[in-house]
Amino acid sequence: MGRLLAWQLARAGYRVTVYEAGTADAQTSPARVAAAMLAPLAESAITEPSVVGMGRYALTRWPELIAQLSQPVFFQQEGTLILWHRQDAAEAQRFASLLRNTQERVPGLPRLQTLDGAGVRALEPSLENRYSQGLYLPGEGQLDNRQLLSALLHELQVLEVQIQWNSPRAPGDFQPGARAEPQQPDWVFDCRGLGANAQWGTLRGVRGEVARIHAPDVSLSRPTRLIHPRYPIYIAPKPGHLFVIGATEIESGDLSPPSVRSTLELLSAAYAVHPGFGEGRIVEIATQCRPTLPDNLPAIRRLGPRTLQINGLYRHGFMISPALLDVVLELVQEQRSTLAGRLDLKLEEAAA
Repeated sequence: MGRLLAWQLARAGYRVTVYEAGTADAQTSPARVAAAMLAPLAESAITEPSVVGMGRYALTRWPELIAQLSQPVFFQQEGTLILWHRQDAAEAQRFASLLRNTQERVPGLPRLQTLDGAGVRALEPSLENRYSQGLYLPGEGQLDNRQLLSALLHELQVLEVQIQWNSPRAPGDFQPGARAEPQQPDWVFDCRGLGANAQWGTLRGVRGEVARIHAPDVSLSRPTRLIHPRYPIYIAPKPGHLFVIGATEIESGDLSPPSVRSTLELLSAAYAVHPGFGEGRIVEIATQCRPTLPDNLPAIRRLGPRTLQINGLYRHGFMISPALLDVVLELVQEQRSTLAGRLDLKLEEAAA
């Protein structure tokens, strides 16, 4: 969120300085670990219609933003495939019911399609005859998060944005709009995620564990999700037979390495989707904590007339960040945002 906002502000002609607590490789950021799926309908099973609407908006904005970058970023909109094993048909029926309910509440979403075995094979021939049923959510997409982080950093450097690495700051370190102080900024934007916990005490971490697997024997053309009562997983294919596999959500700010049990369950579920993962190579297994507010919804909060906090993106950061970006740009340029009202995005005032 911080790199995206800094880039667009600099591109609009503002002089921007970024204070980053970490380093250029974003090793401490959840954005580096994420699968970066853009799947508003699939995510609607666990989130609110407002987030679905932000995700739908972002699916039209991401191609525009990526087209402005000088470095390539993998992006596709080949939809989402939902699969389940026969014994989990009841859970799949409940999931499909949730998605259909979302489609009634959020107009404009592509209609989900029910697939038989032949339909699954037509979309993903490498799955052969392993699945007799599935759901297809057309229009959903994904991007390569690490390519995007690198491309955004390149743009900031080209635009001569000042970046202070290993330089944690808090909003209280600045006095925005203080004209008598030439070293003070006109605006301050706090995009620190869990780093803002001291100023936004209701933030919490929701732990996730993600594996990156190089599997030349697996061919999947789109993000694929497996419905399972104990360990539902997603598999997001990236270029070069690299797959990002995740599932876990643990209410914890713990950043220790993944447990043996959760890793075994994650990889076993992936192997159940496609046995080709059995000969794959584990490139990385990583953990991170998503910055989450009590209602699991994003919010933009005013700390003062020219200080904004953007936070609570939870597991939907890449899916909704263009919507939050455009709302912030409206607030800067017009002091109000009609887009926030259209998307039902919370604009809060900090308690005195």
